[in-house]
Amino acid sequence: MPPGTLRLATVSGIDITVRHSWFLIVLLISVITGSRLSEIQPGLGGLAYLVGVALAVLLYVSVLLHEISHAVAARAFQMPVTSINLHFLGGATEMEGEATTPWREFVIAVVGPLTSLALGGIAYAAIDSSGDGPVRYTVAALAYANLVVGALNLVPGLPLDGGRVLQAAVWAATKRRALGVTVAAWGGRVAAVMAVFYPMTLLLFGRDPSPIDYLMAFMVGAFLWAGATQALLVAQVRTRLPGIRARTLARPAIGVPADLPLSEAIRRAQEANAGSLVIISNLGQPEGVVNEAAVASTPAERQPWMPAGDLARRLESGLMISADLSGEDLLKAMQTTPASEYVLVEPTGAVYGVLVTKDVDAAFRAG
Repeated sequence: MPPGTLRLATVSGIDITVRHSWFLIVLLISVITGSRLSEIQPGLGGLAYLVGVALAVLLYVSVLLHEISHAVAARAFQMPVTSINLHFLGGATEMEGEATTPWREFVIAVVGPLTSLALGGIAYAAIDSSGDGPVRYTVAALAYANLVVGALNLVPGLPLDGGRVLQAAVWAATKRRALGVTVAAWGGRVAAVMAVFYPMTLLLFGRDPSPIDYLMAFMVGAFLWAGATQALLVAQVRTRLPGIRARTLARPAIGVPADLPLSEAIRRAQEANAGSLVIISNLGQPEGVVNEAAVASTPAERQPWMPAGDLARRLESGLMISADLSGEDLLKAMQTTPASEYVLVEPTGAVYGVLVTKDVDAAFRAG
């Protein structure tokens, strides 16, 4: 578990977690609600603050239902969901991979705000039948909060759900996913600036902003700006990825037996203008890839006595990847099995060369 996170439950393989900051918002809502109820109905005493705790919990149950709707939609499209995280400013659903079409992106994004709006509508319809006093206040607060959450989440800017809806629309119109991310991210930055200036707009309606108004505006603005900035970085990565191709970055490699002295293996590589060494079996099958850093750190006087195989990493399935991979597919293959070198193989199974991770990093930075 990440630091500062508490697991509440695991449902259908999905971890339901809360950040420790959640308890801070419960305290804040309890104090605000308790103070307000004490003004409306003097004499409630400590009960007013218990109502505040109940309201905070119910609000986050609503947030949980909002996130569950995202998870259900993602699973309907065969996208694995790992966790639902509740935090100070709401929640987030962690999924593996990304939507493969604009339509799927749109559906997964829009179901959350629609769920909140539906919950708000149900609570609003129940206000008149909830009597008076704390119960009516709680139901009305739930209605207002869910309607606001649903509406705000439809604001067209990342990292809000509305930003993902905008991203899907631009993606569908232009066939360029990265452009959709860029447009939606700038929308998120605009939303962040508007959030920061929100307290000042209250003056136009004759209301003096409270310190809490300024604090929440700053926190929401910072959250939106950070999320939008991260999205812009992702868009920049996507524009560079198509130029990252395994074949063009591969180093020529030669095969050597495991018991060959390292000095001789290096001599053969230099003679063949090869940049990497692959350990091969007696049957000519690749068994390992020699670690470049380990070779560089081996003193020259030890190399004649050091078998090349002692500096090799055994080839697991993830260390042999297709020479035809490029872009996101290549990076995903490398992330699945992190390593410093990979053996590239042809569709026939023949060794094409060796891909060195630092070469990929250099190509990405240059792009």
